Amino acid sequence: MLRKFTAPALLVLSLSTLAGCGYSPGHRALTGGAIGAAGGAIVGAATGMGAGTGALIGAGAGALTGAATTHDQLNLGR
Repeated sequence: MLRKFTAPALLVLSLSTLAGCGYSPGHRALTGGAIGAAGGAIVGAATGMGAGTGALIGAGAGALTGAATTHDQLNLGR
């Protein structure tokens, strides 16, 4: 039960942190993909899915999230 909750929670947390990376869409996609790959590898290894598979899924989700968001969509306490 805990594993079924932990993996999606970590994925959502890692994807939400990607929104603060970079100013241009290309830079945000690149950094989002890198951070997503690292987070996905950790989640994949922890859940038994495999680090490589998790990294691929995380990189894709991170790159899409980074490219789809803009710096103006964030409220960093300003």
